[in-house]
Amino acid sequence: MSFNEDSRVKIPALIHFTRLSYRYLSLKGASWNEDTNIFPDLFRDALCRINSDANPDEVDRTLRDISLLLDNEDLGKAFYKRLLATTGMKLIDFENFDHNTFHVVTELPCKNEDEEFRPDITLLINGMPLVFIEVKKPNNKQGILAERTRINKRFNNPKFRRFINITQLMMFSNNMEYDDSSPEPIEGAFYATTATESPKFNYFREEDPTKLPALSEINPTVEDFILKDTNLPTIKHTPEYATNKAPDSATNRICTSIFSRERLAFLLRYGLVYVRGEKGTEKHVMRYPQIFATKAIESELEAGKRNGIIWHTQGSGKTALAYYNVKHLTDYYTGKGVIPKFYFIVDRIDLLVQAAREFRSRGLIVHEVNSRDEFARDIKSTSAIHNNQGQLEITVVNIQKFEEDPNVVSQTDYKIDLQRIYFLDEVHRSYNPKGSFLANLKESDPNAIKIGLTGTPLLGDNNSRALFGGYFHKYYYNASIKDGYTLRLIREEIETEYKMQLAETLAEIDVLKGSGNREYVYSQNQFVEPMLDYIIKDFEQARLTHGDSSIGAMVICDSSKQAKKMAEIFESKYLPKPSPLEEPIVFDASQVQGAPDKIAADEKPSYNAQKKAERAVKSYALILHDVGTKQERKDQVEAFKEGKIDILFVFNMLLTGFDAPRLKKLYLGRLIKAHNLLQALTRVNRTYKDFHYGYIVDFADIESEFEKTNQAYFDELQSELGDEMDSYSDLFKTEEEITAEINQIKDALEVRHPEC
Repeated sequence: MSFNEDSRVKIPALIHFTRLSYRYLSLKGASWNEDTNIFPDLFRDALCRINSDANPDEVDRTLRDISLLLDNEDLGKAFYKRLLATTGMKLIDFENFDHNTFHVVTELPCKNEDEEFRPDITLLINGMPLVFIEVKKPNNKQGILAERTRINKRFNNPKFRRFINITQLMMFSNNMEYDDSSPEPIEGAFYATTATESPKFNYFREEDPTKLPALSEINPTVEDFILKDTNLPTIKHTPEYATNKAPDSATNRICTSIFSRERLAFLLRYGLVYVRGEKGTEKHVMRYPQIFATKAIESELEAGKRNGIIWHTQGSGKTALAYYNVKHLTDYYTGKGVIPKFYFIVDRIDLLVQAAREFRSRGLIVHEVNSRDEFARDIKSTSAIHNNQGQLEITVVNIQKFEEDPNVVSQTDYKIDLQRIYFLDEVHRSYNPKGSFLANLKESDPNAIKIGLTGTPLLGDNNSRALFGGYFHKYYYNASIKDGYTLRLIREEIETEYKMQLAETLAEIDVLKGSGNREYVYSQNQFVEPMLDYIIKDFEQARLTHGDSSIGAMVICDSSKQAKKMAEIFESKYLPKPSPLEEPIVFDASQVQGAPDKIAADEKPSYNAQKKAERAVKSYALILHDVGTKQERKDQVEAFKEGKIDILFVFNMLLTGFDAPRLKKLYLGRLIKAHNLLQALTRVNRTYKDFHYGYIVDFADIESEFEKTNQAYFDELQSELGDEMDSYSDLFKTEEEITAEINQIKDALEVRHPEC
């Protein structure tokens, strides 16, 4: 017997959905609206049941209204808002989710004129097709990638707009275990939500299978009907079919984890968000560690805890996690008759700007607080909501300039019926428990919920534990890298020739002994210019190698003086010079030092010359606390993120909390230790296009310090975390792995081109 994706994956999954209490619905003789794929009879029956005062005319009018909403060019945002509405005619009963109806169908055509696609499996909630699933047979590595290509084409086809707008969740599976060594999601089961261009395929790893609901037994009569309806009754007694329909198969596991009723209700209600970005509005779905962290927070609060720490590795979406919890905890406390009020605490102005932007892009009303007086006024406010639309709100507080005054807030300010929830960013930096803002906060409002967020574990004599208690949830580098949310790093040593040149330069400068002369020596022109030349050459080569001139670079300098010297040399040596016959082109002097080349109209550069011009480093920004105004530095940072600046020269700024996915080359010019080292290194670990790694060019020899930091984590955390050091040792790609990869490439080339 020949087995295919239907017999191996689709039909076993259909059977499994009956274990999850979905009713199988045959399309033979069924009736649905081909414009929306809503099943009108199921829709009417469900809405009349969950809306006790509804009449058939109102339900029909609601159905017509939904059809109009699905025509919007908004990626289904208006429909999703209507789906969650708690006033008027409810489309879904979220308070009693079992009160809704759940069906599973196969090969439901999404058709418009002469074009169509047929998802392998579609899930109907109250007759609405809110979920679809595509499956591929195992051991077909190209299957998932090919499916992703097809999905991208469908999302860009306006004929499929209604079907995309009504879809909330998608799943793709070839019924295999994840290949954690692959940076591409090509084996396993992945979930996603809709997108304007390319959906993000998310991994799902269940944390505690014992918390999943018990599965129903398979009804033999229903099983026979499904097999007959799908024209494959002959597979029923084959060993392969028995294996594939087991609850622990890769496809069936993720179906249980995501589409069991409690999980599906949670994701539909709290796990989806529309985000305004540079390229328009995107739709995001909660990552699985964010799901489990949110559930852990709820569980800890239920147990009476008021303080805790979320340790999620850098780049894993901690600001987004805070947003999701604003949504979830609002309903959690409202259900208890309590009004929640949310705060996000940072200790730098750039982090305030970044957090405020992230929250606003997700639709929150954001209030910014930069002084203790502003904060005191906010605390004394008796309202948790300040807007007339009833939108969710958050107050972002920068405590950098707060005076350590014991009277910042007082207990009398809190004697109102509010539950304050504080998310405190970067708690690994250790908040001082004596005489500081946070200590006063603890004393003045013992009832406040304080949730610390950190991207690294807490080391040494750290006061964060005293203020926040233990961990609520943890998500490490190893998992983040395997899940494709962050990248591994490659540490590149500087070339031997440059090392020799560096030694000669230091000898020429005639270094005076003593640490007091280091800053002077390393900021001298003789030292800085060769270093800058090396950096520019290396960075331009990286753009050529990767075929991508959009990537950016950052140089972490040894001192502020060295950074200024680099900027000075760059401006004199690398800044494009206009032709004497041309007017100079200035990009925007207030934002960027440097301007793009202007090519005269009558010039016809060669292809190679054009490529060289594209990858050339033409603009820079010097980011130091004593250079420019705060607004100018903010504008420069934003210009870099937008790709308008090629390279940044920094000393202490932007080493933590700076998130620019295009930053893929980090030139480390000084030794950084412990927390600060990991924070700095992970500036280049954000996913970007098809990059598999971030690159560290090591002028400072961080290898021994990184190993020392790892050992410090091991000594500090082994008692609590066990053997978790693999989560950090995996951060860098090893020399052995790089060598093995190069050898594999060589072997492949020899096989394909033996004449080489």
